[in-house]
This record gives sequence, structure tokens and C-alpha cells, in this order.
Amino acid sequence: MKKQIKNALPVSKNQSLVVAHNVNEDAGLVQYIQEIQKFPILTAEEEYEYANKWVKNQDAIAAEKLLASHLRLVVSVAYDFRNYGIPVSELIASGNMGLMQALQKFDPEKGFRFSTYAMFWIKAEMYETILNNWSIVKIGTSANQKRVFFNLSRAKRALGIMDKNLSEEQTRQIADYLKVPENDVKRMSTRISARDVSLNAPMHSDSEMHDVLSNMPDDKVGIEDTIEQMQLRHRGFELLKKHLATLPERDREILKARRLSDPAVTLESLSQKYGISRERVRQIEERAFNKLKSEILKETQGS
Repeated sequence: MKKQIKNALPVSKNQSLVVAHNVNEDAGLVQYIQEIQKFPILTAEEEYEYANKWVKNQDAIAAEKLLASHLRLVVSVAYDFRNYGIPVSELIASGNMGLMQALQKFDPEKGFRFSTYAMFWIKAEMYETILNNWSIVKIGTSANQKRVFFNLSRAKRALGIMDKNLSEEQTRQIADYLKVPENDVKRMSTRISARDVSLNAPMHSDSEMHDVLSNMPDDKVGIEDTIEQMQLRHRGFELLKKHLATLPERDREILKARRLSDPAVTLESLSQKYGISRERVRQIEERAFNKLKSEILKETQGS
């Protein structure tokens, strides 16, 4: 899939910047950042124009301009995640791959800025890179185990379980909650809580002989929590998009204008547009919002 995405994009003088082959640490990274600063930041109108040209006509120049203008966004996100122990250059490379995936799937007619849409794909690729390098023993060898990995913290919070080491009863409760075998819960809980041990740690038991780095406390947010939050946000976006489409057109447009636009469209403007009173606009907004919330809650509680 990723190879197909790269092949679908234009081969140009800026291609190396997009794919980030030339991103190395130190001097090379500084040079890369200096290069991408030369690309202009696009307005919303320019984004829409270039995205339309790419989607409708596969315009390579438009795609290049759209991608190049967002390379600095990838760098910004990469530096936010630099404390996970992955070289910034690797995070940038994976983030640029996410940027290209975003371009392949972006629909400019949905009304969202490309930068907002691309952010999810950029972070998703970086999370995958972090996850794949988080432990010497790779996490997740089956769909059920991955389900436990991504949702264990949420399940423990929902069930009021605070213990790090799970009892048999707690394991059963979590397995029932996540609808996975107890063995997968037990196995993944152990792997998540285990810490990779430095190979240069002395074998003596004396405290002064222990390897310092392997005994330092880790105060970073757990990667499983971070990825869980990302999945929840993505799930929420998908549910919002799905149920917005079920609303009557006028209700949907008023709700989007009032609740999903920045800045929000005024009641006066919408009353003039639809030829109704401001109070009527407010009522439609409230009705649409309550219906949307009800449908989303119904689906999330039933899943």
C-alpha cells in the first residue's frame, strides 16, 4: 500500500523532501528543515484548489505543492514525539509517509482543511513507528492481542481496576469486557508491563552494580494510552461523519455552520440565508445536535 502511494505521487525535484530520504541527524536534519521552510504556507482557498486538481485530474504539480506546504507540519509533530526514544529523522520519514496517505484519501468537498485531515495520518504513522520500536519483543501477534494492547488501559479504568499485576478474576473481567480470550489478556498485560532490560547490566545483585539506565523510572505517558486516545479520536470522527450524513440537508448545514465552523456562523446570517427567524435557526441547531448526540451514544453504547 505504501509503495503504491509513493508510486502514485509525482517524481520531481522535491520528491526526496517528501519521502524524507535525505533526512539525517544533526547537520542533515538542520539542512532539511531549512529547505522545507522555503515552501509557502497555503491559504484555505489554495488548499482546496490544489486538492481538487489532484483528486479530479491527478495533477502532479498540485499534489507536490500541497505536500510540500505541509512538510513543516510533519517536523513539528515529530518534535512533539521526540521523547519516545525514536530519532527525529525516523519520525519525520514516517510522518511524511502519513502525509502522502492523507493526500490519497482526502476529499476536499467534505469542508475540512487538509492540514486537519493530514494530522491524523501523520500521527498514525509516527505511532506505528514508535510502537514497532518500543520493545525488543514486538507487541501484538494477533488481532485479539492488538485489541488488548490498544484497549487495556481503557478497560481497566472502566472496570475500576488499579492493580498493575492482574488477578485471575480481574483478567476474566477484562476478557469479558474486551470480548477476547483470557489468555490473550494475561499474555499482553505481562508484555506491556514488562520493561526491556539493558544487556550491559551486571549480573551481580549489589545495588551499586546495577545498570543505571535500566533502573531509571519512566515518567512518560504510556504508548498504549497515547494510541488509545488516537483511536478514540478517530472513532469519534468517523461516527460524527456517519451520523451527520443522516440528518436532513438544512439541519446538517446549520449544525455544521454553528458547531463545526471556526468561527461559528451567526444566527442572523443563517436566518437570512434560509429565510427563517433566528429563533427557528437556534431550534433547528439544537434539534440536530441532540439527534446527532443520541445516535452516536446509541452506537457507542451498543458496540
